[in-house]
This record gives sequence, C-alpha cells and structure tokens, in this order.
Amino acid sequence: MELIKQFLDLILHLDKHLVDLVKDYQSWTYGILFLIIFAETGLVVTPFLPGDSLLFAIGALASKGELNVFLVVVLLSIAAILGDTVNYWTGKIVGPKVFTSESSRWLNRKHLERTHEFYEKYGGKTIIFARFMPIIRTFAPFVAGIGNMSYGKFLLYNVVGGIIWIAGFTYAGYFFGEIPIVKRNFTLVILGIIVLSVLPAVIEFLKARREARTNSTVQ
Repeated sequence: MELIKQFLDLILHLDKHLVDLVKDYQSWTYGILFLIIFAETGLVVTPFLPGDSLLFAIGALASKGELNVFLVVVLLSIAAILGDTVNYWTGKIVGPKVFTSESSRWLNRKHLERTHEFYEKYGGKTIIFARFMPIIRTFAPFVAGIGNMSYGKFLLYNVVGGIIWIAGFTYAGYFFGEIPIVKRNFTLVILGIIVLSVLPAVIEFLKARREARTNSTVQ
C-alpha cells in the first residue's frame, strides 16, 4: 500500500520531484531520466513507470533553464528506441521457445502465426500508436518480437514513433508548462494527460468488445 502511495505521489507531483532530482544529482539527472524511459519501454516488468506525464514535466522544467531541452529530447529518444529494440528481441528470442505446443489453449503455435500475420499487416501503425498508450507501449514491441515482425519494418516505426512520442510531450511541456493556468493546475494537467493517454486503449477495448458481441449475435 505504501509503495502505491509513493508511486501516485511521484506521478502527481512530478514537477516537485524533478526539481529535487536536478538539485540533488545535477548532470546525472540526464542519465537517471534515460534509465527511466529505457526501463519503461524496454522491460516488460516495468510498465507502471511514468511516461507521458514525466515527459511533459521534464519539458516544463527545461523551459525554466534547469535542463537542456534539445539534449533531453535526443537522449530520451535514444532511450525509447533502444528500449523498444531490447523488448522486440526479448520477444523474438522467447516467443519460439514458449509457443511450441499444437494443443495448448494459450501457448499454441497457431497464436504465434496469427500474431506474425497481424504485425506484418498492421504492425507499423501499432508500434507508433502504442507509444501513446501507457502499459500497451511496453508490451507492443515484445509482442512484435514474439510475432516475428520483420526487424527492418519494426526498426523504422520504432524510430519514428519514439522520436514523435518523446519530442511531442517534452516540447508540449516546454511551450505550455509555464503558462500560469497550467502551472497553477499542474496536478490536474498531469491527470488529464494520463486519462487522455489511456483513453485510446479503452475505446479500442470497448469497440472490440462490441464487435465480438455483434458477431456472436449474428452467429
């Protein structure tokens, strides 16, 4: 329970925590932020780390001159791209070893083949859109690797999606984070970003559920 409270405090008061981080670690802050973004995108076990809201807060702090916004965008883009790359190769190595059964309900080899077909057809769009969806962005490259999506195609969309995600939210914080109404209601802005980030996934889930019900009714 205490861990959950600490995590909520972190994502809802990122501005304060980042100020302390820069003050305590100075230039090492860039390395710490690099590791956070890398872990959030590259390790399947850490999808709970802050992403969109953290980037916005970093941009807002950079607008005060506490961080170099260009350096932040370059470093964190590299972290995001490397993270997805590690995640992809983890899935690619793990997938064939796990999905070996022809009769298992969950680890059936047919699921692996279907996943491959899906990612070859829709994978590019999925990799880019997933960047803007918490938790999903951590699992999308892993599943792309499991589905054996061609690496050249994955790398292209990984780079494009990573740069757009990092630059978009960081510069949004840089240009809008210091606006008085945003500054006074920073916690609400962070909550809004979190809600908007999760919303596409919720909409897709509801659409899929409705289509499944419609198909079952027709049958």
